[in-house]
Amino acid sequence: MIESRIIVKDATEKTGCVTIAELVNADYPVRTMVRQEDGRGAQLKKKGSVMKLFKIAALFLLSISTHAALAGEIKPYSQAEFNKLAAEGKPILLDFRADWCATCAAQAPVIRELMAQSKYKDLTTFTIDFDTETALLKAYNVRLQSTLIVFTGKQEEDRSVGDTKREAIELLLNKVVH
Repeated sequence: MIESRIIVKDATEKTGCVTIAELVNADYPVRTMVRQEDGRGAQLKKKGSVMKLFKIAALFLLSISTHAALAGEIKPYSQAEFNKLAAEGKPILLDFRADWCATCAAQAPVIRELMAQSKYKDLTTFTIDFDTETALLKAYNVRLQSTLIVFTGKQEEDRSVGDTKREAIELLLNKVVH
């Protein structure tokens, strides 16, 4: 999930009103200030302000699409897609999780944050429901929820169980991303 937002602030000054619009994104901060004055010409300046806000919105949408293109994917497990990526020798993370698991809940934001980095753009994370996917649990010899397994193609490189530390999860991912 990409965390971007536009913040619009109004501040009144003696000469008029200042509107500050700020695009907040972890990688691309953008800030624009639009001055709106009272009196003659205010209508024209208002129209220009609206255009500037449209430009800010366009920048926001552009940053989302660019950011998404540089981020690794997180999606539900698909055997066909796993097989395709494995045959291509791609890096894969299997994330065995349960909705009720506090450790899994602590791992999730760390994984999302790391996967948003361009370094992991080729890594695909598959989430697997620990409670319903019993055949996959047996196939991958998983006994506990909060298990993370990294693959390069079909080759398992390493696994981690119950680790919530960012550094440890990053080290695990780095074993398949160069």
